[in-house]
Amino acid sequence: MRYLSQRFSAYNPRVAGLLTDIGTEELAHLEMIGAIVRQLTKGLSAKELEAAGFAPYYIDHTAAVWPQAAGGVPFSATEFQCTGDAIADLVEDMAAEQKARKTYDNILRLAKDPEVADPIRFLRAREIVHFQRFGEALRMVQEDLDSKNFYAFNPDFDCQQRNK
Repeated sequence: MRYLSQRFSAYNPRVAGLLTDIGTEELAHLEMIGAIVRQLTKGLSAKELEAAGFAPYYIDHTAAVWPQAAGGVPFSATEFQCTGDAIADLVEDMAAEQKARKTYDNILRLAKDPEVADPIRFLRAREIVHFQRFGEALRMVQEDLDSKNFYAFNPDFDCQQRNK
């Protein structure tokens, strides 16, 4: 959702398209992770969930898929860091992709079941591609600027002001 939100303020149509493409793919990633979690928890009893350390989760959600971090922090829209500054947003997007790749690396260190590990390997590979694509988008934004110090201002806002 972060990338889909950022596309609205992107003045460069190629960057807006890239954000749309990656944002749409990220929604599919959420669906894949949800399906994996459901497959792993389907049919587990309350006692089995409790033995696995999921008693607090079970109390609130039974075995439903409820997106949250490993530490139990639920997913929320506050995770969408959208500043309206293409450079700030794209650098943060690149960091987010690296953090996701690292999370998949950690999952792969724990997951031995190929039905879990194989899709996680695919998702990990996509995070690497997304990181590279955001790097391309950052270069596009930088090339659009006529300043040697493009980190000194907000290109999405300042370029629009120059064009008035």
